[in-house]
Amino acid sequence: MNLYVRYFDHECLAKSIDEALDFLRSIGEIKMESNMASRIATFLNSSNLYPFRLKVSYSNYVLFLKTEAETMEQFKEEQAMRKEQKADRAVTMAERKKNIMDALSEQKIGWWEVFLMFKRVITMPDTGKCQYIDTPFRVRLKANSALDAHLRILEHLQNRPDIDPRSQFPSAKSDKFQYTFLGEDGTGEKEFEEMPEENTEQTPEA
Repeated sequence: MNLYVRYFDHECLAKSIDEALDFLRSIGEIKMESNMASRIATFLNSSNLYPFRLKVSYSNYVLFLKTEAETMEQFKEEQAMRKEQKADRAVTMAERKKNIMDALSEQKIGWWEVFLMFKRVITMPDTGKCQYIDTPFRVRLKANSALDAHLRILEHLQNRPDIDPRSQFPSAKSDKFQYTFLGEDGTGEKEFEEMPEENTEQTPEA
């Protein structure tokens, strides 16, 4: 394992601790201390893969990175590749979030069947303590979009006197919120009709 070492605009790829120390000695403003070698060795021999910053003055640090690269050019190429992959992941995540929000916001005026699992605060009779219980809720309702349906359901649950206001509700983007558009035709006289859940266990959360 080699070391990439950088101090402001000064940088090198050291293949040993001695090479790293020689690089530091070549920078006049760095004051060499007796424990530098042992501190660098501790980092190099540890399982830590995060950057190590060695303090060399009141506010300045030398950066150390472990690398398998054999040359500075190879290290730069690998770093550029990592940055590109990180940027691609960020773009993919952003696109995924945009697609989810587009689907939630798409206007479809009509009837929806919606399921969500929320954490309901329940007072346990034997202890008097409160616990969060995974509680399913399914409803058919009339709404303008999936997001509108989500907002209407949260408003309904938060205003129910039998539901503790400390209960926690999933966001519209959560996998604990699921919805199906049933169509524009009415499914009954009620515009908000709760549907019972069958054979659903409630699990206390410690």
